Amino acid sequence: MLARIAVPGQVYLPGITIMPAAFQPDPAAVFASALSLWQACQKCADHDRNVNLSESYHGADQFMRELMRIANQFESWACAHVNFDELGEVWPYFMEERFGETCLAFIAPTNLADFNERDCLRLALRLRLPLFLKENLPVPVDLLAPNPVPHSAFRQFRIQTVRCSDDGDVEPFTISDDPFDQEFGKPHFALYGISADGLAEHIADRASYQEIISLAQKLAPAIQFQIWHQP
Repeated sequence: MLARIAVPGQVYLPGITIMPAAFQPDPAAVFASALSLWQACQKCADHDRNVNLSESYHGADQFMRELMRIANQFESWACAHVNFDELGEVWPYFMEERFGETCLAFIAPTNLADFNERDCLRLALRLRLPLFLKENLPVPVDLLAPNPVPHSAFRQFRIQTVRCSDDGDVEPFTISDDPFDQEFGKPHFALYGISADGLAEHIADRASYQEIISLAQKLAPAIQFQIWHQP
């Protein structure tokens, strides 16, 4: 899936853009999300006698209110952060199929009251949604591009989000990681050159996506990145 560069400095890869479009909440998607989460919680309660939904929420009414709160909160968050033009799915159907079980992958059915805005990003990453790249939103990026400059020591360039641990170690920040892990600092962007033998050499770090792209374009004008799938 090649990156789109219609306007240099504006759009670099599908689903991660600098200028978001305006989307409006879809009541059908809200209902589908709440239904999906209700079904997932009921399934969990049916298989685990320790899960008592009515007792956990002091009644079925409050349980339903939490379901609707989460569904509305995520829908509003998604309208501001998800690039629906790149989704390729019917949004309400996608939510009905995936929302509930994906939520319960990181939050217990008895702790839905703890769901907050940070969990919206956790959920979006687990759903593999195409997100707009915004400042201060820790979205993992991993891109690869052939070097258009002939006879260069680097055959490819790679851009990857990385972050520093409390011990000072630099580790990749990937889609499988918790974006708000307290043991790590704020993610930043690293540029690597990859030689013919596949070895990667660190070139530089930048705080923003625009800055790292600008650096890569200075080293290799007309470079175009694509999504890098780790083998």
